[in-house]
Amino acid sequence: MPYPRRVSYARSWLYVPGNRRDFLDAALRRGADALIIDLEDSVPAAAKETARAAVSAWLPGRPPPGAELWLRINGDAATADLGLVTAAVTGVVVPKAEPGLLARVDELLSGRERELGLPAGRFALVPLIETARGLLSAERLAGMPRVTHLGLGEADLCAELRLRPSGAAAELAPLRLQVVLASAAAGIGAPVAPTSRDYRDLRALRASTEGLLRGGFRARTAIHPAQVPVINEVFSPSPAEVAEARRLVGAFERSPSGVITDDGGQMVDAAVVRSAREVLARAERGTQRDPAAGGSRG
Repeated sequence: MPYPRRVSYARSWLYVPGNRRDFLDAALRRGADALIIDLEDSVPAAAKETARAAVSAWLPGRPPPGAELWLRINGDAATADLGLVTAAVTGVVVPKAEPGLLARVDELLSGRERELGLPAGRFALVPLIETARGLLSAERLAGMPRVTHLGLGEADLCAELRLRPSGAAAELAPLRLQVVLASAAAGIGAPVAPTSRDYRDLRALRASTEGLLRGGFRARTAIHPAQVPVINEVFSPSPAEVAEARRLVGAFERSPSGVITDDGGQMVDAAVVRSAREVLARAERGTQRDPAAGGSRG
């Protein structure tokens, strides 16, 4: 069933263990654009039921927190986990996503929407590509119902592919580009980049996040609140970038020929202006948050 395509402009997606009520409450004050309430990897197997009970008690009646709320489920317990979804949830993050699992989650979410009296397609999906089969199916996953973005989980993917990335992670560039390409071809939002597991080295986080921005990503997951301000800043257009984008778009729209030159004498055509419009779209749709809340520079 086709649903309207939506795009999230969240820059930072902070994982929060579902079995830690104290973490859930605190996460709302960390400045992340999106919270991923996690029932999967960050929750030990023995604590799965505890996590479901905690999330079930925490979600109902929750007022809008200023951040999107997403639920990361266990693929092998999708029915139980999706029973926790309420109207407070934006959507569901599906780990180790492959077409069959995603179709099953779509079916279960349709039933949950009927139970809650919500319109069809109300809940969005972010498939996490973490397996070889998932990566080979990236184009198909990007075009499936409810999908607004693809996500990339490189730890599991590297293990399956037997990759041992260098510090610069050049070995991962072709895989990342494949996810970016599939997203663009499907007309969905830019993909959400993978987590950096070293939450202490914020300088390295900034450098790698800037590389991901250049590589077509517009958001990144975080495993620690300290990573959030850096991610928000890198994925926020700076005031100078916004001003230049406005100048280019304005000059282009005033040009009778549809071609202008920039201050350096280089030609600016429709393709360049399209990139400028993307900068303005990110700046105008909630990416310029209070620095005290999220560390934005734009």
